[in-house]
Amino acid sequence: MATSLSSKPSETHAVRESIRLIGDQFAIQGRFMDCAENDSGHINTTYLVTYENPDGSHQRYILQRINANVFKTPLAVMRNVESVTRHINRKVLRVKKDLGGQTLNLYPSRDGSSWVTGPNGGIWRCYNCIEGCRTYDVIENCQQAYQAAHAFGSFQDLVCDLPAKELEETIPDFHHTPKRLQRLLEVAAADPMGLFDSVREEFSFIRDREPITRVLIDLMENGSIPMRITHNDTKINNVMIDADTDVAVCVIDLDTVMPGLSLYDFGDLVRSAVSPAAEDETDLSQVNVRMPIYQSLVEGYLDAAGAFLNNHEIEHLAFSAKLIALEVGIRFLTDYLEGDVYFKISRHGHNLDRCRTQLALVKCIEDNEKEMIACAQAAIAKRQ
Repeated sequence: MATSLSSKPSETHAVRESIRLIGDQFAIQGRFMDCAENDSGHINTTYLVTYENPDGSHQRYILQRINANVFKTPLAVMRNVESVTRHINRKVLRVKKDLGGQTLNLYPSRDGSSWVTGPNGGIWRCYNCIEGCRTYDVIENCQQAYQAAHAFGSFQDLVCDLPAKELEETIPDFHHTPKRLQRLLEVAAADPMGLFDSVREEFSFIRDREPITRVLIDLMENGSIPMRITHNDTKINNVMIDADTDVAVCVIDLDTVMPGLSLYDFGDLVRSAVSPAAEDETDLSQVNVRMPIYQSLVEGYLDAAGAFLNNHEIEHLAFSAKLIALEVGIRFLTDYLEGDVYFKISRHGHNLDRCRTQLALVKCIEDNEKEMIACAQAAIAKRQ
């Protein structure tokens, strides 16, 4: 299922005026014309804004407010985004000789900083709008799967030589699955909203799989897999794909870029792409593992990142998908029990539906894991 940058009508006069004031603080040309909110993301507030240039042509930009409830140090987020986009742009410029709109660029404010304060507070930034592209909540074909995986693998390749010390850990222990589980146990014990009795089945499913939560952490701690700079939110709707050619153009949503494990990125990509079901699907019979899609994900990722991955990372590609699906299910269930304080919701029980979808995917991956491992081994053999 494809989504465009915005499907909402023009905003109210008060909202338009507020967004105009924010946009006018950035060093962008033209006269503000209109804005529309993009509500596809779970975390930040995002607007697509249109400006009229002096020659009468129109140009669009992305204005985005960082969610300070999620990112407690929004200026650290901005420093990370600056470092990563600057590093990538320099490398792309050396190779392509022009940026060609193929990567995100931050527009500076009129005083030279990369962010501004909105009239009602909050940290806002301005990105270029890459036209002619779409994002997908559900991968529709193998070409899209290959391209999305290749894009994230290429992203990791582009930043593999960026010193980790230049980036700050903006969300501590973001993909530390044992700590995510421990948090769930604490919330379940406290049961602040009185909802635990309704989720005993989901809770038991998660507890039964507690032993796998430490696998990647243990591999990192014993030196088998290295810490790298990773995207940390590799959902397929964070890749801009050309609407006409299905070629990946740009990786977006860089707020969680920080030191992490490559397998977290690949696992999150698989869990968001391999099933035809939406992340909040209520009919769990729709959740399954599409093996041709998985094969394309493996091939696309290894074609871009295979040169720097070690054997332990490659051997755990299939496992990483199961682990991250479980971890995300843990996070959705925790948020549901806490009263939906983290992820945006559009209905009662939304986070519980999301949790159940992830746990159904964990079960599907378990049922197909041997075939998924064989698929990765075949892709590796083809490359040798």
